[in-house]
Amino acid sequence: MNSARSLLVGLALGLASLPAKAQEFITVASTTSTENSGLFGHILPIFQEETGIAVRVVAQGTGQALETARRGDADVVLVHARAAEEQFVAEGHGVERFDVMYNDFVVVGPSDDPAGLGLAETATAAFAAIAKAGSPFASRGDDSGTHIAEQALWETAGVKPAGNDWYLETGSGMGATLNTAAQVPAYALADRGTWLSFENRGDLEIVFEGDPVLFNPYGVMLVNPERHSHVKVDAGQKFIDWLISDEGQVAIERFTINGDQLFFASAKQ
Repeated sequence: MNSARSLLVGLALGLASLPAKAQEFITVASTTSTENSGLFGHILPIFQEETGIAVRVVAQGTGQALETARRGDADVVLVHARAAEEQFVAEGHGVERFDVMYNDFVVVGPSDDPAGLGLAETATAAFAAIAKAGSPFASRGDDSGTHIAEQALWETAGVKPAGNDWYLETGSGMGATLNTAAQVPAYALADRGTWLSFENRGDLEIVFEGDPVLFNPYGVMLVNPERHSHVKVDAGQKFIDWLISDEGQVAIERFTINGDQLFFASAKQ
């Protein structure tokens, strides 16, 4: 009797010491806007419930996220700089780019709008007005999708902002840059999703929006397993397929803050 009990106890202890089966997961290199806006907090639990696959997000600027993927430190990359994404695929680092969603950029600034952006007819004119007035502008300065879009607007406006005392490069994510803009106060270019979820606005408000050049599309790509054999192809592709499926697209569109929709599905467009 005692020997039988000892055997059972021994078996139980042995089973308890066995390592638990690791949960399947993928690593997604993405932007601070998708993370800070709360989008991932909304859609990833739905995906995990559906597939059993957990998603670990590395939130960086788009340039950094693409570099993370180039090194093979991610299975999937979801960012918002179409030209850079297409180059990423063309160079063989990604398998294929899929449209996922879009929102737009807005220019925020002090409510008294010292540079008069409310009178500007185009985003280019708005940026030229900031430079002419010498009004403080907070830039991410981090090679993110937002920073890339901002630099294109300065170039179109014929302005070289770097080195001017009114041009403040934070080298940080969107939330930190908006905090700087609120404290100064200063103008800033922000993706609408992060702006809507940003609470520490102070005297900031949207002072310019609506120009088609402020369109902000997001794309998703599987990291090329021919470059990095450890890429989790099946699980990564399941995530991509879910994002662009009807279910994933509906989940994206149902994410709102205070009744405002932050992202709009685009996989079928």
